[in-house]
Amino acid sequence: MTPLPMREGALLVAALIDLYMAHYAGRDTTRVQRLSWWRERLGTLTLQDVTDDHVHEAMEELAQQPARHFMGLDAANKPIFKAKREPLRPATLNRYSAAIAAVFTWAIKRRITPKGWMHPCRGIEVRVENNGKVRFLSQDERERLLAACKGSAWPKLYLLVLAALTTGARRGELLGLRWRDIDFAHSVAHIGRSKNNDPKVLPLVPAVIGELRGHQAGGDELVFASSRLPSAPFSFQAQWVAALKVARLRSFTFHDLRHSCASYLAQNGATLLEIGDLLGHRSLVVTKRYAHLCAAHRTALVNRVLGDLR
Repeated sequence: MTPLPMREGALLVAALIDLYMAHYAGRDTTRVQRLSWWRERLGTLTLQDVTDDHVHEAMEELAQQPARHFMGLDAANKPIFKAKREPLRPATLNRYSAAIAAVFTWAIKRRITPKGWMHPCRGIEVRVENNGKVRFLSQDERERLLAACKGSAWPKLYLLVLAALTTGARRGELLGLRWRDIDFAHSVAHIGRSKNNDPKVLPLVPAVIGELRGHQAGGDELVFASSRLPSAPFSFQAQWVAALKVARLRSFTFHDLRHSCASYLAQNGATLLEIGDLLGHRSLVVTKRYAHLCAAHRTALVNRVLGDLR
């Protein structure tokens, strides 16, 4: 691999982003998209010229852009997005800021930046995220959605949704699964590395194992492979939207299946630590959005251990 430049203040931000991505070993599939956006905005600046004002101005511009909805892949396997009416959420803006901040931090650690160089993201505001609202399926909604998925034109939609609902796994983690990752003997799936680059194993309930056996194929093939392009996952957005319509569900996303899994666990006595471990959260700050659902469990615990004190 080509040696990294040292103390290269004249290095373009575009070139730095390219270097970072060439060495990036994480599994965050959104990293490329977000850094591509930063490459367009800051790419022509050099390290010695880029400042927090440039980052701030770019973030303010981004905050005015409408959110986009992923619609699948086109014939060239490129993503298709449809603009929404509402602006980007604070959480999304923070992820964009974190992406470019990671690039600059990486450059500092590897002595690419000039000595005494000021990190351009140090003074950038972290926007307040609203984690209070958690959308999860009621029992009736869950039954309607699973029934709709069973009737989908894509025969694996029910398996995908059931796996998401029972493992709390991210969309990308499930779509990246290969048959060799499935351990039928122990009813688990090995992700290898999560979005946070941590080792992760998904527990598989009997219903998911049964569905997997019904679709089982070759070891290195993707579990949810595209029939047109087997090396890529199937683009199921159209089938997902159709299932939501049949199930009469509104304001519900695929990611909300992850919230549903965590919410069911919280309502049935799981601790925040256990929920965070299953979902792969590095910090309990993220998991605390489910804390109100654990109230009954906490009350029962206190009464069981301390209820007899006088």
